[in-house]
Amino acid sequence: MPSEPIDTPVRAAGAEMRAARSPCAKTRGVDGRGGKVILETERLVLREMTPGDFAALCRTLQDAEAMYAYEGVFSDTEVREWLDRQLSRYRSDSFGLWAVELSGTGELIGQCGLTWQEFDGGRVMEVGYLFERAFWHHGYATEAARACRDYAFDVLGAEEVFSIIRDTNAASLAVARRNGMKQRGSLVKHYRGVRMPHLVFSVTRVARDGVQPADGERRTRDCG
Repeated sequence: MPSEPIDTPVRAAGAEMRAARSPCAKTRGVDGRGGKVILETERLVLREMTPGDFAALCRTLQDAEAMYAYEGVFSDTEVREWLDRQLSRYRSDSFGLWAVELSGTGELIGQCGLTWQEFDGGRVMEVGYLFERAFWHHGYATEAARACRDYAFDVLGAEEVFSIIRDTNAASLAVARRNGMKQRGSLVKHYRGVRMPHLVFSVTRVARDGVQPADGERRTRDCG
């Protein structure tokens, strides 16, 4: 899950945009069905959100089961603030949480992307993901998270990327592990008056490059 509502709109030092070399994440700077397309994987398109995505975001952010890690659903105002926060991040950081669409139909099924978060006295780049419940258990979160991880390394020049996840969120923890991450620490957040322990996972660029696909698979097929 994305580690909201922490918001640290600061650019990464030296994060110069470069041509992507990730086999799991292609980039093209053209307009997609909604906002600017950032990444494409085998099954998914990740693009910038637009104001027109409000209703689709409500399907997830106002679903009690999908939002259990947040201790409740968002109001319309909170959904609007969430959307506006991503639009602001695109302007200030050149990245944020992106809308995730099925490449075949253009249906918006969730969100996944990169944000700055606070950990251990500094700022870290986090891969966050949150999907509509109807599309759970299809490998979409893993596919999108891996693409965002590779984008952080190969395009933004990050040396390490993180995922900060509530300790009871077993599904998101499993995605982080499938993304090659290992636990680095923990922290506690307080949200809506609830004490929420979180686990901090990360993977370095060196570790990513040194991981061999399982069962002899080529990395180009390791997107889900």
